[in-house]
Amino acid sequence: MLSRRQKLILLKFFSLFSVVRGYNILVVVIAQYLASIYIFAPDRPIKEVLFDVNLLMLVLASSATIAAGYIINNFYDSEKDLINRPRKTMLDRLVSQNTKLSFYFVLNFLALVFASYVSFRTVIFFAIYIFAIWLYSHRFKKQPMTGNLVSAILTVIPFFAIFIYYRNFELVIFAHAIFLFLLVSMRELTKDLENLKGDLALDYKTVPVVYGEKTSKTILTILVIFTIVSAVALILFFNIGHMFYFFYLSVMLLILFLLILWKSNKKTHYLILHNILKFIIVAGVFSILLIDSSIVLNRI
Repeated sequence: MLSRRQKLILLKFFSLFSVVRGYNILVVVIAQYLASIYIFAPDRPIKEVLFDVNLLMLVLASSATIAAGYIINNFYDSEKDLINRPRKTMLDRLVSQNTKLSFYFVLNFLALVFASYVSFRTVIFFAIYIFAIWLYSHRFKKQPMTGNLVSAILTVIPFFAIFIYYRNFELVIFAHAIFLFLLVSMRELTKDLENLKGDLALDYKTVPVVYGEKTSKTILTILVIFTIVSAVALILFFNIGHMFYFFYLSVMLLILFLLILWKSNKKTHYLILHNILKFIIVAGVFSILLIDSSIVLNRI
């Protein structure tokens, strides 16, 4: 049996894990390594990629920066989240704001330490990234369209760091990046619809608040069409191995997304839509393995 103090420590650990969204960071780490093996450096032996210390430092710097970003975002959105996500907020509040801020600075410092192992340019890159995340949480998040665009860009940046490291400028990489960027943009706008109540209460100038739900749905429809087009382009014009199964599935799910979207008028409906997009993104990470199933055998 755990003592009361041990239970409290355990609860605070889960609270901090919830704040930094550790499960999201784990998915990003897996995505960065899979993308490195199958997309960014497909000609290098797997061992060379997996045991590349520079890559490890880039991944650790990205993870620390993203975790810090979630903390500062949680700090600024604490009142809004109390309205939109009361249960999660109660768990998050087990850790004080001062403790969260302390972790925020420690994580950003660690990110720069990890980056310094790679190069001074990498330190500058992550310093700008850290500042951009703070600026988004402090200012851009409350602005319509700009906030969604900046959030989508910030989500893709950790992969951009790996892309610059390997200096692989093949067109297929940009095609994957466009698909991911469109999905993330859709997810951000769907989250705005899901969190409309809290945004209205605290005067967040999101797209649904400023332009209404119908306009938001129209924008989402346009984004869905562009995303489907990008998926079809990847299937038809690029060598993606058996990953085409994932893109066919994505197209079907996006059509389902549209059907549900125009019938949605409740928070629970938008939550379903949000989860569809999250599933596509996470499934996309693991479907990278389908690009070439023989890679693991041939490149070890």
